Parts: sequence; structure tokens; C-alpha cells
Amino acid sequence: MKTYLLEFLVRGAGRTPSPCCGKDMLVRGTKNRKAKDHTGQSKTYNIRRLQCTNCQTIHHELPDLLIPYKRYEAECIEDVLTNPSTHIVPADDSTLSRWHGWFHQFVDYWIGCLNSIMVRTNQGNIPRNITSKCSGTALQRIGRLAGDANGWLTRIVRPIVNINLWIHTRSAFIVQ
Repeated sequence: MKTYLLEFLVRGAGRTPSPCCGKDMLVRGTKNRKAKDHTGQSKTYNIRRLQCTNCQTIHHELPDLLIPYKRYEAECIEDVLTNPSTHIVPADDSTLSRWHGWFHQFVDYWIGCLNSIMVRTNQGNIPRNITSKCSGTALQRIGRLAGDANGWLTRIVRPIVNINLWIHTRSAFIVQ
């Protein structure tokens, strides 16, 4: 029986400005990033590590199909959030529960970020009362900004990450 290694090389086509200050970034190596797809199969993505020439911060060039700090592809997480009872994502119940908690914890923040980005870039017609709990479910409110067609999760993640407003939820132990 043959085993195939699923590894993909990820490279941006153009100039990548720093999300912190907009200056140029230099390639400082690569890093393997694993993520599971909708079949449960783990894939390895070789992504670039980029360093800002101004502030020296390191950034990783993630493709749209990955969400920062998540170990499943964006399509899987989106499917679970959109179809909680009919999805086919092979993840355990605690993972699914964490995804729902993560989404509901940050949805109002993301709406605020997207509204801010729309104001900064002069994209008028910002929906009114979109942060109000009485204006629909979390998915309906985010859908008014990003649409509800497939790929809505990557449509909200990309601009927030690229303007350096993404908040990570990973835990770390700090040794002092």
C-alpha cells in the first residue's frame, strides 16, 4: 500500500506589504503548516515567513483556505458554522463546540473591523444596526457585510488579517 504525502508550496504572486505599517517585507524562510480538509486528511502547506523591513515583525503568508491559528481548512469551519446539524466535517464534538464559541465570541468584533475598513476605504452603504443583537443571528449579521455564499469566512478573515486587526486565541505558557 502506497502512502502519499500531501504537501503544497504556497507563494504570493505580487508584493506583500506589511500588515503593521505597509512597508515592504523580505522573505526570511519557510514554515510547514498543517491543516485538515473536509475528509479529515491532513495536508502540509509550505508557507513563506516574511519580515517587515521597517518594524522587523515576522508574518506568515497564509493562503485564503487557511484561518490563522486554526488546524482545519476554512471551508470546514465555515461548513460547521453554517450547517451545524448537517455538516460532514470529521471533527470531534469538543472541536466543533470550540469553533462555535470562537465565532460567537468574535463576531461583533469582526463586524466592527469590517465597518472600520469600509469607512477607511470609502466603501459607503454600511448597514445600520448591524451590531444589534435584535438585527438577526450572528450569521445573518455577518452575511450582510460578507454575503452568505460559500467563502464568506475567508471574505471576512482576509481583510481583518491584512490590516493587522486579527486577534489570536491560542494559549501559551510563558516561562520567566
